[in-house]
Amino acid sequence: MFDNLTGFFFQWGVTSLCLWGASLVFNGIRFSSTSALVISALLLGFANAVIRPLLVVLTLPLTLVTLGFFLLVINALMLLLVAKVVKGFTISSFWTAFFASLFISILSMALGTLAPNSETTIYRLPDPSSQTISA
Repeated sequence: MFDNLTGFFFQWGVTSLCLWGASLVFNGIRFSSTSALVISALLLGFANAVIRPLLVVLTLPLTLVTLGFFLLVINALMLLLVAKVVKGFTISSFWTAFFASLFISILSMALGTLAPNSETTIYRLPDPSSQTISA
């Protein structure tokens, strides 16, 4: 039970760190306090888990036509949505959110590989020499 919580807290910490890093890199992103940063990270994870899949399904034809690039717009919209909901978190423009979401995605993917309990699934084909055919 606590294994799931440690993974959740690790991901929450990674998202918080990535949001903080994005606020340092991009001038248009500001947090008024640490609590705004932590709440923004929590709500961004919730938006990415619940709202983003719905938007991906609803905009699937547009995503296919743009060869998946519209997913970057959806990521920016999730960041803008969180900025509208959380008091103390501001983003100046759509393009700031666009490039910040790209930065956050790449950084969180890089930091996520450092997780000590990251689960990787390896699929292997069965060894043909170990199978016997009985008639």
